[in-house]
Amino acid sequence: MTATAVAHPNIALVKYWGKADADLALPATGSVSMGLDVFPTTTSVTLDADREARDTLTLNGRVVDDGALVRVERFLDLVRDLSGSDARAAVVSENTVPTGAGLASSASGFAALAVAAASAYGLDLSSRDLSRLARRGSGSATRSIPGGVAVWHAGDDEGSFAETIPAPPMAMVVVTIDDGPKEIGSREAMRRTIATSPFYPAWVTSTTETVQDMLAACAAGDFTRIGELTESNALRMHATIEGAFPPIRYLNSRSVAVFDAVAALRADGLEAYATADAGPNVVVLCRPGDRARVAASLDGFGAVIESGTGPAAHLVGSERPGDHPRAEETTA
Repeated sequence: MTATAVAHPNIALVKYWGKADADLALPATGSVSMGLDVFPTTTSVTLDADREARDTLTLNGRVVDDGALVRVERFLDLVRDLSGSDARAAVVSENTVPTGAGLASSASGFAALAVAAASAYGLDLSSRDLSRLARRGSGSATRSIPGGVAVWHAGDDEGSFAETIPAPPMAMVVVTIDDGPKEIGSREAMRRTIATSPFYPAWVTSTTETVQDMLAACAAGDFTRIGELTESNALRMHATIEGAFPPIRYLNSRSVAVFDAVAALRADGLEAYATADAGPNVVVLCRPGDRARVAASLDGFGAVIESGTGPAAHLVGSERPGDHPRAEETTA
């Protein structure tokens, strides 16, 4: 059995930073995101009935046997437990997101893996349960399952999932300042922030409030308020991370220059708001009709890519032994 799925990254409007339960990947707070319609990840999972086989991972044409394979194996073990199957799997993934650069490569990667693996192992999961499953691979993958503008609920294992919420039309402009892997990964940075940053308790309190404010702004279609909350929350997250010991600084001088340039655009009457996940790259939130002007204004800071609101993770093909390949357009 082979199943193939596609998922897209998401950029948090209200950030996820820190776990309440590391084993279950439960977040310390809720979060809100917008899915992108660029940087798709396509993942195929093929089952192997040979009990002596091992799980394998091929990423962008390269066989991987390091920590990334370990994370995939652990995730597949969860799927095997749910399905009652002990079959091993060959995972082949093409990831167009710069890996480890703070552009949510793990979000699209594990969302695509969750959809493909669930199908390959014969699981019939709702979007809610696929979101819960993806969460166990990567927290931000929770929000890439439903697509669109989504809220990831904090809570227990059953209650911590993501779902799409009403929101006004929005677009994003991605400014890629550095597409290389970051020196300190998000998991280690989260652990250090929780353990050593004196600002972390206030981050949890303020972000919990910001999620509610963001949900209200989205429901009201208030783009200005959405943008203000987005930029403020991003800066609060980076301040909290920089307060860790030893300090961790993801934003560099070019990142800050983009934030300044976006503020200048607003002063000139072009409404846009900057945000950044755990990396140096900056994403600018704007209205769909303004995205070309925003992109043109920021072209000198790095590679610039425009994005609309992205789709849900979805299955694009499945094939059982003896079947002819066929394409299925089913949303997860």
